[in-house]
Amino acid sequence: MTYLELVSAVSQYSENVFPDDVMATMVRQAEQRIYNTVQLANLRKNATVAVTLGNRFLNVPVDLLSVFSLAVVKDNGDYEYLLDKDVNFIRQAYPNPATTGLPKHYAIYGPSIADPEQLTFIVGPTPNGDYDVELEYFAYPASIVTAGETWLGEHFDSALFNGTMVEAITYMKGEPDMVALYSERYLSSIALLKNLGDGKQRQDAYRSGQVRTAVQ
Repeated sequence: MTYLELVSAVSQYSENVFPDDVMATMVRQAEQRIYNTVQLANLRKNATVAVTLGNRFLNVPVDLLSVFSLAVVKDNGDYEYLLDKDVNFIRQAYPNPATTGLPKHYAIYGPSIADPEQLTFIVGPTPNGDYDVELEYFAYPASIVTAGETWLGEHFDSALFNGTMVEAITYMKGEPDMVALYSERYLSSIALLKNLGDGKQRQDAYRSGQVRTAVQ
């Protein structure tokens, strides 16, 4: 389902033509709700950033929402995965910034002074050299509103459509029974999507076995 097809379907089912900006807002709200409900593999991104000698602060991509993993790549190519801690732990464990070593911990420090939209991490101990850092993180994909076509629209349009219909009926101040109907349909679609994103994508038949239904 493309964005144009989604707009057409929502208009036909609701029997209403929405202003372009309203439709775009409803779709984005539905996408945000879905992406924060199911941890789809398609939401994972990878980036190589860097820490430098004597600087314990690390700038990360502006689209980062949360971290899956952070690893320092040593000179020999080995990966050293850092442990997520609070800033106060970093300050307590490594009180002297002049003491350097291979970073072992990191914490989300806060927005960058230069760019409030960009997060800054603090690592401990202070790096004893320049290292590449591989970051696996969660970020929103491009919205179908601007991209026209997305993985969600192509592979799981039921969740996107029903989520948008919930927003549409709410916008129209629809009858409670219609709100309940589409809310139920949306939850049903999300249950199927969670079965994929939080279930099947996180296991394989070799280690976990095939899905089985109990025989009565």
